[in-house]
Amino acid sequence: MDKKKIVATVIVIGALVMLLVITFSKEDEQPASGFESHKVVAHAMGGINGYTYTNALEAFVANYAQGTRLFEVDLLLTTDNQLVGRHEWSENMSKLLGQLDVLPANKQGVALDYKEFMDSPILDIYSPIDVEKLLDLMQHYPDAYIVTDTKENKPELINKQFTLLTEAAQRRDPALLDRIVPQIYNQTMLDEINKVHSFSEVLYTLYQSQDTDEQVVDFVKKTGVDITMPASRATKDFVKKLKKAGARVYVHTVNEEDEIRKLYRMGVDGFYTDFVPEDDLNNMRGLR
Repeated sequence: MDKKKIVATVIVIGALVMLLVITFSKEDEQPASGFESHKVVAHAMGGINGYTYTNALEAFVANYAQGTRLFEVDLLLTTDNQLVGRHEWSENMSKLLGQLDVLPANKQGVALDYKEFMDSPILDIYSPIDVEKLLDLMQHYPDAYIVTDTKENKPELINKQFTLLTEAAQRRDPALLDRIVPQIYNQTMLDEINKVHSFSEVLYTLYQSQDTDEQVVDFVKKTGVDITMPASRATKDFVKKLKKAGARVYVHTVNEEDEIRKLYRMGVDGFYTDFVPEDDLNNMRGLR
């Protein structure tokens, strides 16, 4: 066999080997499952009838019916230390939730006690939730996941919130904790929640963070957390570095299809949204 034929044979064999490697590596890849198999995170339980920030039981049910399985819920402490679904204790939020006529003037813009909160319907017809109702939903919908937005940065309040949440879940079924995904607001918060429970998934949200991109990437490499950030902070270079470090990358809060497509092309894995359910996103051109 002459030299040219030998070279050609080696090239062909090399190409076949590479083809086999690629084929077997694709066969070894497992499709995403559980939390990672979904792209949509319903912001504040998702919008309902054009309303946002309700954190209402009915918002969960309506968005679940449209294919959404990941639900962010805002959790605050009442004045008597119960954990409830509320974005903030402000007069503007009371107005947004249609509660200005439900609550007396001296209860506008201040934290409520548990009974006051639970006895105040949202927009006249929707149901406020507490931890127990949240766990009811998780048990009734066993493929749903909860992403917490607990707002607090003080260690003692972080401990209080996650102790209440963890103990309530453990009383029912410890396996529920595998479907609760805490959001942390700074690097030290991870240590605080780990003192209560080591959650299988954690999202580091950057909307309060002062960390540089490099500090965030280093934290991902060290801890394995995933990242969510305002859409305005997402750049192609930052997303690429985060994904190379092993993070799934989410952005918030996005409701426009064109922006979702742009971010998806950038490499973003998922989207916090008010009005784009999972079924609609799955049918969106350019994302399949």
